[in-house]
Amino acid sequence: MKTIYDIQQLLKRFGTIIYIGDRVADLELMEAEIKELYQSQLIETKDYQTAILLLRHEAQFLKEKG
Repeated sequence: MKTIYDIQQLLKRFGTIIYIGDRVADLELMEAEIKELYQSQLIETKDYQTAILLLRHEAQFLKEKG
């Protein structure tokens, strides 16, 4: 898993498609869904950690960019 697109594909495998139109809000919702999948033991620890890192990095980048 290397991109936000990869995370979207992971979520899609579980029937979750997130699109609000606000990229930062989309990323925050994806993070919440990833956390729920991890807590339900549906994804591996490594996938969880990688996804959270990517989502937070992208959200921070967008917030700084303005």
